[in-house]
Formats: sequence, structure tokens, C-alpha cells
Amino acid sequence: MNNSPTLRVGLAGLGTVGASVWRRLASQADLLQQRTGTIVRAMQVAVRRPERARDVGVPDYLVVNDWRTVATNPELDVVVELMGGTTDAYEFISLALQNGKHVITANKALLAERGAELFQTSLKHQRHLLFEASVGGGIPIIRALREGLAGNRIISIHGIINGTCNYILTRMEEADLEFADALAEAKREGYAEADDSLDVDGHDTAHKAAVLAALAYGFWVHPQALYTEGLRHVEKQDLLYARKLGYRLKLLAIIRTDTDGAVEVRVHPTLIPQTNLLASVRGVFNAVLVRGDVAGDTISYGRGAGGDPTASAVLSDLAQIAGHWPNEQKARNVGHEALHSRLKTMDEIMSRYYLRLTVEDRPGVLADVARVLADHQIGISSVIQPETHVGETTPLVIMVHDAVEAKFRSAVKKIAAIPAVKGPPVHLRVEDFE
Repeated sequence: MNNSPTLRVGLAGLGTVGASVWRRLASQADLLQQRTGTIVRAMQVAVRRPERARDVGVPDYLVVNDWRTVATNPELDVVVELMGGTTDAYEFISLALQNGKHVITANKALLAERGAELFQTSLKHQRHLLFEASVGGGIPIIRALREGLAGNRIISIHGIINGTCNYILTRMEEADLEFADALAEAKREGYAEADDSLDVDGHDTAHKAAVLAALAYGFWVHPQALYTEGLRHVEKQDLLYARKLGYRLKLLAIIRTDTDGAVEVRVHPTLIPQTNLLASVRGVFNAVLVRGDVAGDTISYGRGAGGDPTASAVLSDLAQIAGHWPNEQKARNVGHEALHSRLKTMDEIMSRYYLRLTVEDRPGVLADVARVLADHQIGISSVIQPETHVGETTPLVIMVHDAVEAKFRSAVKKIAAIPAVKGPPVHLRVEDFE
């Protein structure tokens, strides 16, 4: 006779991730029971199209077409929100918490925009709101920050956390493709959506960065306040020059604090040294490098998206609840520890920079550029000017020392006005992980 308690689960949403969660709840049922001492069983599924549920193998008697039925069902202990979006999903999670249910979500956009409100509701009703699947797919980075590194002050987080963008940059470098061609290939391979703006323009990465920042520094950064720059302006020649200089280009989320408590949260293409582990992350894989004051550097690596990797993260949250069921752990807040923290503006940040100019091929141009940089207290660390280039203009690639963003932008504006400089300057930030 099986005396194990049962954790009764409701699902809302049956897309790629929802279908994987349903299948894995069945295929991993014995393993979950063995490891948690609790039977974890799906008891109800909300889906807009019943035929989708039949395709996935959900019995008709478990299917409802209104997510409110799942959120208010007194026979459920925990619900999993996999609908996406920020309207119905917000109402679903709020209603479920108010009705005494623990909630698991993969919705990073919703957390980034309204996480503070949802966690207050979670605390008020003493229900868990868990979100391992919101960042990094199958990489357990949320639990690492909340538990594994709980005894550390987080100095910095650097993340490659969008597989589509990483695939595009990898193919641009490996196959010598321009951005548009690499994006088209990513769509053919199913790694990019028809509407690619969420990924390619950096918004998905920004949502995830906001979640990581809340975990690390205790306050929520609204995505609109977070500096976000995507890949559309990246050209393959910049990847080539980066490689010659010993760097590789990645779309990087950078989250860190200064000694005065000010916090940087930004997303943009970034040159990173080829010797850094993040530089070796290829294709659709993700990686997150966390620096703690006790542990030092730790890196988490794996598939950052897809049905099964994200389902794995959902199952880990279910296992956390099941491991103590029917006893319950205290609900925990996110985004309350450092309300005094200040978000740095981009004008304030300090960085090294890569600067590519198209200039007239004549003596004195470099001196003119160097003079402008010197006037802004910006030093040059290295210069590349291809000797084999033929024509009236030539590329001039300059690496500069640390500079304040506002001063660097001012310098670039003045450099663009030099008569010998043809076309808009291209610049990329450089991260050396010092």
C-alpha cells in the first residue's frame, strides 16, 4: 500500500513547454516520488483549444478551457502558469495565490514587469511563487542564487541568456555570415520566431536580467529603465576584428554593484576575452557567470530554452514543494532587501570600448582621432589598420582604455565630425572580467 501524500497540480497553457511538462510529469513520476516522498500528479489542464490537449495525450476529463477554473479549483495544491503574456497570466497567478495555491511560472516578462506586486501577493497569502524556469531553461541558476550562494554577497553576474542571439553570433563567426543571413538561418532551423524582435532586439535578455538583478540585489528594475541594445547593427567584420584582437562577441547581460551600492543592469553586444569561459559558449546554449565574495566565480551552462529543458526547471520547482509536502515551507519574497539601492544610468557606467571608423586613407587621420580621445581623457590601448585594404577609405579599429560612457559618447560624436571620417562610427563595449 502506498502511503505517500499527493501533490495535486494544475496546468495553464499547453504550448511547447506546457506539453513537455505534461509528458515529463508522467515519465518522471516514479523518480519524483522516489526523491521527494510525494506523488506529484497533474489533475487539471486549462487550454484554449481542446484538440491541442488531445494531441498531447491529456485525457478529456482533465481538460477545461478557462484558466479561472484551474486558479480557483479547491482540489488543487499548486498551479503552473505556462500561458505567456502579461495580462491573463498576471490575473491567473494573482487569483491562484488568493485561492491558496502555490504557483510556478516560467514567465520572465511578467516577473520583470510586475514581479514586485506578485511577490507581495505571495507573501500576503503565504503561498510560494517559484520561477526557476524563467531564466536559463534547464540551468538551475535561480536556485543557485537563492540557495547555493545565499551566504555570498553577489559582486557581479554576466549572462549569455538568449539562445537565439547566441546562435546568430556563432553562425556569423563560424560561417562568415552577415546578421540578416544568420537570422534567416536561425528561423529555418526553428531557433528564431517569425517575429524576432523579442529575442534579437534584446528584450528577452532584459527580462531575464531584471529577474537576476532582483535575486542578487533585492529590487526590481522595470525593463523600460534597463539599457537594452540588440544585434541588428552588428556586422561580420566586427566579429573578425574582435577575433584578431583576442575577443569574441556575445549578447551579454551585465549585472553588478559598486562599493557605494549603485547597481548596473544592462544588455548589449559585448566583446569578451577568448580566454574567458563564456567565450566558448556556442550555438543555442546559455551560460551564467556569478561572482560571489566568498565562492568567487561559478559558472552554470546548458540549454537555455526548449520544451524539455524548461520543463526540467518546472519539475525542480514542483520537487521543492513536494519534498516538504504536506508540510509547507515559509514563503519567500524577492525584491525587498535593498530598497535603498540605486540603478546606475548608462552615462555613469565605466567600460572599455572597441571603436571602428571608416576613414580617408591618408596620413594624420589617426592623430586627429587620438587628439579627440585625449581631450576627453580617454587613452588608446591598441590600433588595427589593415594594410591590404584597397580604396580611398580604410577601416581603422581602435581599442580604448576604461572610460565613462558619457565621455566616450561625446568623443565619438566629435570624431564623427572629423572630415576624414566617412560614415557613422561603430562602437562596442568590452568586458574584461577584472
